[in-house]
Amino acid sequence: MSGGCSIRALWILNNQETVIFSRRFSVVEKRWKLACKRENNGISSLLPTDAEISNGFSERKKREGSARGYGIRVTQSAEGSDSWVDDPITRHIIGIYISKEDEEGQYLLWPLVLHIKGQYYILVLPLVEPQHLKAYERMCKRSDCGNCIGVEESLSSLLLDLPCITGAFMVAHAIGDVVTGELVEPEVVVNASPSVGGLLDSLTGSIGIPSISARAKPVAAPVAASTTSGTPLDLSLSNMLAIKVSGFSSSDMPPTDVKQPAWKPYLYKGKQKILFTVHETVYAAMYDRDEIPDTITISGQVNCRAELEGLPDVSFPLTGLNTCHIEVLSFHPCAQVSEQGADKQAMMFSPPLGNFVLMRYQAFCSHTPPIKGFYQLSMVSEDEGAFLFKLRLMEGYKAPLTMDFCTVTMPFPRRRVVSFDGNPSIGTVLTTDHSVEWKIITTGRGITGKSIEATFPGTIKFAPRPVQRIPSLSSSVYGNLIEDDSDIEPESSTNANLEDYLLEKMIKDLSPVDLEEPFCSQAYDYAKVSFKIVGGTLSGMSIDPKSVTIYPSVKAPVDLSSQVVSGDYILWNTLGKCPFAISPKEGRSG
Repeated sequence: MSGGCSIRALWILNNQETVIFSRRFSVVEKRWKLACKRENNGISSLLPTDAEISNGFSERKKREGSARGYGIRVTQSAEGSDSWVDDPITRHIIGIYISKEDEEGQYLLWPLVLHIKGQYYILVLPLVEPQHLKAYERMCKRSDCGNCIGVEESLSSLLLDLPCITGAFMVAHAIGDVVTGELVEPEVVVNASPSVGGLLDSLTGSIGIPSISARAKPVAAPVAASTTSGTPLDLSLSNMLAIKVSGFSSSDMPPTDVKQPAWKPYLYKGKQKILFTVHETVYAAMYDRDEIPDTITISGQVNCRAELEGLPDVSFPLTGLNTCHIEVLSFHPCAQVSEQGADKQAMMFSPPLGNFVLMRYQAFCSHTPPIKGFYQLSMVSEDEGAFLFKLRLMEGYKAPLTMDFCTVTMPFPRRRVVSFDGNPSIGTVLTTDHSVEWKIITTGRGITGKSIEATFPGTIKFAPRPVQRIPSLSSSVYGNLIEDDSDIEPESSTNANLEDYLLEKMIKDLSPVDLEEPFCSQAYDYAKVSFKIVGGTLSGMSIDPKSVTIYPSVKAPVDLSSQVVSGDYILWNTLGKCPFAISPKEGRSG
């Protein structure tokens, strides 16, 4: 049973822990009951009712301190609970104790994949062997904690034997995108092409509602419908809605000697063309310190939209992979890649409908950083600071690479800005209560084929810190307040004040190693750069439109576009504390 992914059941709960949607798959449940009967180990073969799931989830939330839980064993952890296992993965793969209304005692329902999206809790129960459930039950009652060396059973090794967990996460994330209305197609950039529309707009418009999230109940039925036998077949919402409207058969049947793939439920009719967009996101940590090297990495993907009639195959060579410093490559299931060498690979794919991600990759930057320089901030008093930026943009970059816009933001989430003084050498400045935003380049005034130097000295004043008299707080309060960003839970004003106090205390008094999320807690001074570059990539990844071939041969233009956007592009304050990772020395043995 652990060789694939089959779903026993799924539930969606709202923020009052009430089940608002559920689906059980009887075919998979029969397999579970037969396995339990075969092993005869006392495991319950029954699925809980919606009310029992709701009660069990609420009890776990109280026991673990929050919806996700502690993830590690703390003083509040009880034997038999997820946190007793002492593994952070138990914040995402959880167990719920079910109490049957007409029976005494309770039983454990595991593994439940928990995904929190907006105001919804999504639970997906994949099919595992009864022996896996028994193994987890033993871990929940083990006296030691963590994944100790020499221990026969560990959660990590157990999950490695369960690829169904990955499939359950994919189902949960697909449902989360649907219920919140945040499903967006991969962007394919093309000039003056109205046919390339947003998926979400077309979907919501076709069913006559302003947005998916406007529904009173989540629209999870399309995803559930794609797993009618409990086995996920296709998690593409556009395909699922097409199947719902048109059925599984297309009006124009494909040739009898060609098998129609699951990702293309009906055939395209119209003007033929292929669109590629290479989209890269740049992540950087710029320190401007001799003892700490700057780091810059690239996460990229090749998005595609192939509007081709019939079921053709598209192929092109991938060359220069070593030159592009490509580290990791992954491909869409429709693609076949023949390994011809480390620097050259041939790709062939049968394209699905709509926009899709053909390939993802990780790479190092083959250029110098697009923005480099330094940022300094010095507090001259408790409520006043002096800062200086000295940056150089697009140094060494040539046409057609164009920087479309560039903005630098100084965030101050725990201090209120009351006044600001400074004149940048280029651009304009905007201030809010908690940030200063420097617009160096605005859209429509991009720079191509040249570099510019930008400086910005200034001073900033903050409102005095409020005096808070808070009694000593126990570690239990601290544990309850530090929670994942995706856990949206009601708070009283008292809890909000306590959280503010704790964060202020951490920022001022605690060292970085004591913080669970130092970046989110704003423990350091930094500036964040946002920018967009069009006309090329920083890794060197590209596709030659002339090398793209289609079989059977048809006349279809091939269009290629490229763009680079900033991810977390951070300028750390050279006068303050900063986190960094120490890379192992080359040739050093472990």
